Amino acid sequence: MDWHEKLDGTRKGLRNLNGAIPETAQAFGALGKAVKQGGVLEFKQKEFVALGIAVALRCEDCIGLHVEALIKAGASRAEVGDVLAMSIQMGGGPAMMYAAKAMECFDQLTR
Repeated sequence: MDWHEKLDGTRKGLRNLNGAIPETAQAFGALGKAVKQGGVLEFKQKEFVALGIAVALRCEDCIGLHVEALIKAGASRAEVGDVLAMSIQMGGGPAMMYAAKAMECFDQLTR
């Protein structure tokens, strides 16, 4: 899979959805902003949690967006690997398959 194309497609789909349901999209955006600011965890730690959930719930689009955010936040491959290991421990075989996708995504986006 080409993760750059995947992310472009994800953003295009979200823009289309946001145009159809602007009030909901705006409210969801505000929620995202609220949970990422403040609190005791740093932004990168919160993105690690989001990536773990994305893997456990098997959401490829979410994986791409959160891996990209982690790269921008300075996450290392080893840190991402630790998160993916926890996701596998909690989610078993299906999580392992999506963890592999997440690592592929990290590797492609950091080249």
